Amino acid sequence: YLPQQESPFPISLLSSSWCCSCSGGSTLTGRSSVTHYKQYPPNTTKVYSYFECREKKTESSKSWKVKYDTTVFYGLQYILHKYLKGKVVTLAKIQEAKEVYREHFQDDVFNEKGWKYILEKYDGHLPIEIKAVPEGSVIPRGNVLFTVESTDPECYWLTNWVETILVQVWYPITVATNSREQKKILARYLLETSGNLDKLEYKLHDFGYRGVSSQETAGIGASAHLVNFKGTDTVAGIGVIKKYYGTKDPVPGYSVPAAEHSTITAWGKDHERDAFEHIVRQFPKVPVSIVSDSYDIFNACEKIWGEDLRSLIELRSADAPLIIRPDSGDPLDTVLKVLEILGKKFTTTENCKGYKVLPPYLRVIQGDGVDINTLQNIVEGMKKHRWSVENVSFGSGGALLQKLTRDLLSCCFKCSFVVTNGLGLNVFKDPVADPNKRSKKGRLSLHRTSTGDFQTLEEGKGDLEKYGPDLLRTVFRNGLITKTYTFDEVRDNAKIRNCDVEEFVN
Repeated sequence: YLPQQESPFPISLLSSSWCCSCSGGSTLTGRSSVTHYKQYPPNTTKVYSYFECREKKTESSKSWKVKYDTTVFYGLQYILHKYLKGKVVTLAKIQEAKEVYREHFQDDVFNEKGWKYILEKYDGHLPIEIKAVPEGSVIPRGNVLFTVESTDPECYWLTNWVETILVQVWYPITVATNSREQKKILARYLLETSGNLDKLEYKLHDFGYRGVSSQETAGIGASAHLVNFKGTDTVAGIGVIKKYYGTKDPVPGYSVPAAEHSTITAWGKDHERDAFEHIVRQFPKVPVSIVSDSYDIFNACEKIWGEDLRSLIELRSADAPLIIRPDSGDPLDTVLKVLEILGKKFTTTENCKGYKVLPPYLRVIQGDGVDINTLQNIVEGMKKHRWSVENVSFGSGGALLQKLTRDLLSCCFKCSFVVTNGLGLNVFKDPVADPNKRSKKGRLSLHRTSTGDFQTLEEGKGDLEKYGPDLLRTVFRNGLITKTYTFDEVRDNAKIRNCDVEEFVN
């Protein structure tokens, strides 16, 4: 699932915008923090920063109808294991960084002394402490999710040096959050149109492997989707989960045999029926998905599936259904028309909620043009036309794993506390042109109120007894990972609650 050789720490020393990914090499990423150690006030001995998904005080973008009021915290454990734990500073990396930055800046600005200090005193382990909420936690936006601080006065500058790699947690957070919002939509409509949540975890399948930017993106993104669902074709995510989280199940995600256009068109247009029959017969005892729009999806449903191969399909079972896949046209119109054709050709029933259901050996999967908005449109359209959502599952590719940015959830990393000349100072930013970017002050803590809400306390006030324990737990200190979560724990923390569904249905 993953490349066998990895650089043990491609970011520890180099942090700008250049990459050398050779074995044992280093990677420079993000902004030029290499010079920041010279910019802090003289006699600074501590820098404390935090990460949050800022609360949006303005209307959502028209292209995204969902508000994303809460976020799923996921992916920090992966970053800590792969990039930060253990001995990550070596003399060879220090020398490489010194040479690269001399050329990059045309000056000797690299903090060679500081890195040699870490190598000699800490044997290359990073003297920082990271506290974070449990992975999988569903936290309202505007709350602290993790904090970072230096543990050695000589290494005050290290806190924000690691900002770039840590902020990349925005990606798994955003995928997991977007995926969970789609799960909420599916849960609400499924419950309303069927009366139960059977097979909810298989209603949104990951089709995104070929649409992402890299193998690593595929692994991280697919694992984030699997926080909420169990259907995936992006097997790289399974490798990430097994290696960095672990799960009680042999694998955390599943798939079914599925046709693609090449396995249909290779038979020629005049033999589409033969292709369908051949593939169905190849997989008689497991679900099989067959793309049916190579030429005419409606003819395929009406004539080939509904007449020529009907008797063959009727021999299948609920455990091994034929899953017909349209893959072109307007998503809502196509799904509705396919359902209407199949409903006329096969015997439908009416469930306890009064919605139409295809026979259990026949289902549909819509995998073209599916994002959170079209998903909402399709299930709403199905409801209006009295079709139960239990008839259809969905596949999503680029919209699930790739068409996302850090700005969607306003993920940011900000300094909020420093110690200079022995005195602690609460610091913040408050841009006059954008109140949304006002940052928090001082040392932070996160608490659960008596009503179940979350509250971030600023300026070190989190030790007040009435607020209860701080939900931020130390997960990393001085090169050691001190707390880990299994993927089963992550899933349990992120699971859909009754309140996510009942309010909508009622």
